[in-house]
Amino acid sequence: MGPERLGICHVVAPAPSGGLEAVVAALAAGMARRGHRVRILALLDPGGTSDALAPAVRAGVELVEIRLPPRSYRNEARRVAEQLASASPAIAHTHGYHADLVGDRSARAVGAPTVSTVHGFTGGSWRNRLYEWLDRRALRRFDAVVAVSRAIADTLTAGRVAPGALHLIPNAFAETDPPLDRAAARRKLGLPPDRLVAGWVGRLSPEKGPDLFLEALARAPGWHAAVVGSGPLQAWLRDLAGLLSVQDRVSWHGTIPGAAQLLKAFDVLVLSSRTEGTPIVLLEAMAAGVPALVTRVGGVPDVVSEREALVVPAGDPAALARALEQVRTRPDAAATRARAAARRVAEAFAIEPWLDRYETVYRSVGRELG
Repeated sequence: MGPERLGICHVVAPAPSGGLEAVVAALAAGMARRGHRVRILALLDPGGTSDALAPAVRAGVELVEIRLPPRSYRNEARRVAEQLASASPAIAHTHGYHADLVGDRSARAVGAPTVSTVHGFTGGSWRNRLYEWLDRRALRRFDAVVAVSRAIADTLTAGRVAPGALHLIPNAFAETDPPLDRAAARRKLGLPPDRLVAGWVGRLSPEKGPDLFLEALARAPGWHAAVVGSGPLQAWLRDLAGLLSVQDRVSWHGTIPGAAQLLKAFDVLVLSSRTEGTPIVLLEAMAAGVPALVTRVGGVPDVVSEREALVVPAGDPAALARALEQVRTRPDAAATRARAAARRVAEAFAIEPWLDRYETVYRSVGRELG
């Protein structure tokens, strides 16, 4: 590849934390380190936060917050088009259906090349399904579309994204801050040093399966749970914990910026998702040497096999409970899998080859900055 600098504008509607935001921050920071001109356009409600993108800002990436009332799509598109024009020539790289729909319109208005990374489809409410349907139609117009898992690539192919525009690039692991040791992480979370703790980290929403985790906990009496995250199911999950009589064995920690630093507090990380792309929290746990219990869904089987984690069917709390008991009764086997997982993430999910692949995509569609 030539030495020409690229102009890249990431467009994202960030949540307070999450895998998508971690990917955007790592990709933007990595490209900035390589000498490219990188800007992040964050689409935010008036009370929203872009804190999850802080690692990119620390790396010298320019962050532009576009704050408008909810559903101000036309005004968002105009503001994004202005930013793309001011950065011209630049590639518009969008993440998530909100950014895809706004960024597609904006980029076409100013003639900017378009790249989208598709992190997953969650289904859910009729409104969300409608937006995802519109998104799949819009993605047919993009110059390049990146799927983070084979399952997502298959969905995009079925949605008639052109084969020549489709790229499979699983997420990589980029450590921002080293993890705290077990004792320090437990102190920060307020967890007793001798308690057997299953950790759950993510958005409290149906596709992530936090309800399945609580149902499994009810069948695994030797375990306590630490839930890190927030979302629309939060109040309902607390009620569910009461109905399952596990409320005294669950600690709720809300959203914690930099939660990856705390993973060593857990005896096992549980990923109980109903659907996934390439989950960043799983890569973080693998790198931290934390045993993992995951569901066989989406891109997860491409990340770990039964050599590196306990893998159970999706939607099966009884299987999750049996696996929790296996971790409890066979800790040496869990530690062996965790060591194998740490080796795998270092070998297969390194940051520089991942950046190389994205840089190739950018150059295939891009305009170079002089």
